[in-house]
Amino acid sequence: MTDIAPDLTGKVALVTGASRGIGRGLALALARAGAHVLALARTSGGLEELDDEIKAAGGKASLIPMDLADGDNIEKLAAALGERFGRIDILIGNAATLGELAPLTDIAPKVWIQTMDLNLTANWRLIRAFDPLLRKSEDARVIFLTSRVGGERARAYWGAYAVSKAALEMLAETYAEETRNSAIRVALIDPGAMRTAMRAEAMPGEDPNTLPPPDDLAPALYRALATQTDGLARISFREMRAAGEA
Repeated sequence: MTDIAPDLTGKVALVTGASRGIGRGLALALARAGAHVLALARTSGGLEELDDEIKAAGGKASLIPMDLADGDNIEKLAAALGERFGRIDILIGNAATLGELAPLTDIAPKVWIQTMDLNLTANWRLIRAFDPLLRKSEDARVIFLTSRVGGERARAYWGAYAVSKAALEMLAETYAEETRNSAIRVALIDPGAMRTAMRAEAMPGEDPNTLPPPDDLAPALYRALATQTDGLARISFREMRAAGEA
């Protein structure tokens, strides 16, 4: 049974990495449910295409071409959005990089740092900068995208990416504990293998048509938005599909 789309009319939702792949799919799902989507990504062209899709679906979006690797920009963005909207109801930390698939001893220090900066540190900066705006929402949701290689089991050659995702999960769980007595709820979504450019980069010999497209992830998003559990909520799209729930 597929989770029913919630009514997000009037909600303000920030999505990072929104120009393609999973971020684009989540942004579209939010817009179709009525949210005003703040779509953030580095590529202006991809954001403009997303804006066209959202408008065609009758939704609303504001485009934010920005590199999350510049932490100072995150604080400036929070200040600007606070002035315009007064609050943030939904924050989705999706932007990520694969880094370099190689033995730990062969990963270039620059690549390691870049992977940690985007996959982990940028999300900490988002929490730090947007926490005051999330606390102004009556029912805020903070959702991060994770991976099985980071949360469930180690896999050779996935070092930088896996370590960054494992640390991201602890970041999310810590924030969930620190916001138990607030209106903020925190969730992790593990999408599993999906038809994305990152997956193609990691698995170049794989037939992408055997994988679900990012748009199929909407039920997992809706479940994360609806979950009222104290502490961190973990949503596995693989398990939902196996159970016939997506």
